Amino acid sequence: MTAAYDPFVGMAHDPRDPDPWLALYLDQSLPIDPEAKRCLLVGARSWSRRWLFPVSRPLVILFFCVVKVLRAISPRFPNLNGLLHKTIHWGLRTFGTPETNTLILRHFHVGTELLAFMRVNAGAADISSHPLRPTRLKDIEENLFLQHDLNVFNFIIELNQRLRAEGREIMPAEALDFSMISDAFPTFERFPTGLLNRIDVQTAVEFYTPLYALMLPRNDFVRAAHSLQLDETVAIYIARILGTDYHLNFIKNGHPMVALSTLQAGYRLMMHGLDCEALHGWLRTMKARQAAGLPVDPRAG
Repeated sequence: MTAAYDPFVGMAHDPRDPDPWLALYLDQSLPIDPEAKRCLLVGARSWSRRWLFPVSRPLVILFFCVVKVLRAISPRFPNLNGLLHKTIHWGLRTFGTPETNTLILRHFHVGTELLAFMRVNAGAADISSHPLRPTRLKDIEENLFLQHDLNVFNFIIELNQRLRAEGREIMPAEALDFSMISDAFPTFERFPTGLLNRIDVQTAVEFYTPLYALMLPRNDFVRAAHSLQLDETVAIYIARILGTDYHLNFIKNGHPMVALSTLQAGYRLMMHGLDCEALHGWLRTMKARQAAGLPVDPRAG
């Protein structure tokens, strides 16, 4: 397999004209996986993000508004979930860059491991789960996006039903279990690199969000949009388990009881992805410290 494209390796630094993306690439304030950071920043400085995204976004928003009116008239039909996931698969395979496709497949692994960490360490390992571990774009057709949203809501509902029934709250775990947190995910398929594979992840997200609203029943889309504000909720659960709240400083997607407009779903999906990568990276940091016999919280010395 050819080496991943990394424009930052060996990039010269000119103090009179510093590159903003190089600064973010070298910055280590977020505990984000290096490959995820590379993919995100390669997309952020790409032609599609700098030109196609801002030019097309007004048209995408206009289409989104039309879809919202149609869904107000017919909230349940059509229900084209299968076609939606086939369309997303085709779009990513045809137009997505390898970096875009890497970030999207990574997200399902990250989400699966964050939920597993909370289930095990909150004393609710036996509540239902549906792990998502895609390694090919074809795996998207197995209702991956819809199942991801269901996993989050089912986890929150079932966990809190359990806690209420047992009359307890989430407390710091006596012995933290990081066994489900992977330092590396399974190898993904070789992604297409054709002439059309030029679309960055943020532009791709903006394009497929109104399609999501068009092809799913209204309740499914609204639930998916609301799930994007649950990052803060998940981070609070993890803070209670860890006994430290440092990571809440870098979680920016929150306040789910004050729902934002679904027209903002594309941006919030990007923030959701970043928040999850940072949370997962923080747990990997703690896992490494535990394995080295150090306090899991770096601030403890």
